[in-house]
Amino acid sequence: MNDAERLVVLPSLKAELRPDGRVLVTQKFVDGMLEYARYWDGPVSAIVEPATEASNNLDNVLVVPAELPFGLEVISFDNRAVVSRIGAAAAALGGTDHRQNHFAELCRKLAVAYVVNTEYTLETRQQIAAAEERNPLRRWRRYRWEAGQERANRRNVKGAAGVQCNGLPTFEAYRGLNPAAHLYFDTRVTTDMLPSEACLERRLSTMVAGEPLRIVFSGRLIPMKGADHLPRLANELRRRGVPFHMSICGSGNLEESIRLQLQKLDLCGKVQLTGTLDFKTQLLERVREETDLFVCPHRQGDPSCTYLETMACGVPIVGYDNEAWLGLERLSQGGRTVELDDVDGLADMVTQLHHDRDELCRLSLRAWEFGKQHTFERTFEERIAHLRRCAGLEAAVPV
Repeated sequence: MNDAERLVVLPSLKAELRPDGRVLVTQKFVDGMLEYARYWDGPVSAIVEPATEASNNLDNVLVVPAELPFGLEVISFDNRAVVSRIGAAAAALGGTDHRQNHFAELCRKLAVAYVVNTEYTLETRQQIAAAEERNPLRRWRRYRWEAGQERANRRNVKGAAGVQCNGLPTFEAYRGLNPAAHLYFDTRVTTDMLPSEACLERRLSTMVAGEPLRIVFSGRLIPMKGADHLPRLANELRRRGVPFHMSICGSGNLEESIRLQLQKLDLCGKVQLTGTLDFKTQLLERVREETDLFVCPHRQGDPSCTYLETMACGVPIVGYDNEAWLGLERLSQGGRTVELDDVDGLADMVTQLHHDRDELCRLSLRAWEFGKQHTFERTFEERIAHLRRCAGLEAAVPV
């Protein structure tokens, strides 16, 4: 393979380099790099900065770099070795982390095509700060810092060869800054993981027959994901007389608090805390085969892969109208939105769908159809084609 056609990936993710040479990263990162290696048609490598604190990601794995089909180095972005690695490549893919603010300018000097991958708008980053910071002064400082970072992001996007936007919010925010803007939706669901039509029909027939609603939440149990609203939501559904069972899948710093609230509200018979489930062998099977509705009380508009993965299973979503889900719900017609932080509104919407199982069935089918159009493989094929066009390796034709 021609090393002059190398793709260098510069994720915002940090990795822990162990003394024995193994590296702690997320399985999602590994899966993504495997797809870059599969579709790029040339050598692929990743440069990841060293972690300064323990990772709380739910899918951490230890890997041996020499055994991977792509290069993996743990190097600070300040290291001069990074310049030489990028300079030998055809294209580099980076993010909007403050440590990468200089990459567009650097790549112009090196005559390397640099593409920015974007996820969070300024509004979303400030919503995250609001959810995480209780101290008003620290929150204000984070708002100011994020505003400055947004100016750097916009300069980087303008100066790049292209921009890939994970979700509608950053696509709408940045598409006018760069003529080579590409929209995609993050997901880990491959074609072989999709439910068959027969599987979907079996599940929907049970739901339409009037059985108790099987409701799921999955993700990190942290404030920005709205996990603290789940006990209150369950209590409101019980008060409204909705027959249901809720599974809360995941872990995080709110887990024990949620457990105590469920005990206090006497909801343990209706709500199950499952802990972290393996995505492929446990969580996906539960959502695909045993779930009627997904609740998503995210307080901010991060382009969570949860949205596409849930819809790909033919499960509709009822969630807060953060900018990510609001745009995606309108595009897919695969769920419903209510106002941010409106737990009563969320309970009202679930209650409406409980009483209109035919509509819930229609939402399920729309979600499934949309998810099938955005599988993991198709998403990566389109992203790689966009990267190669930005690098001048293929004709600039629409995907």
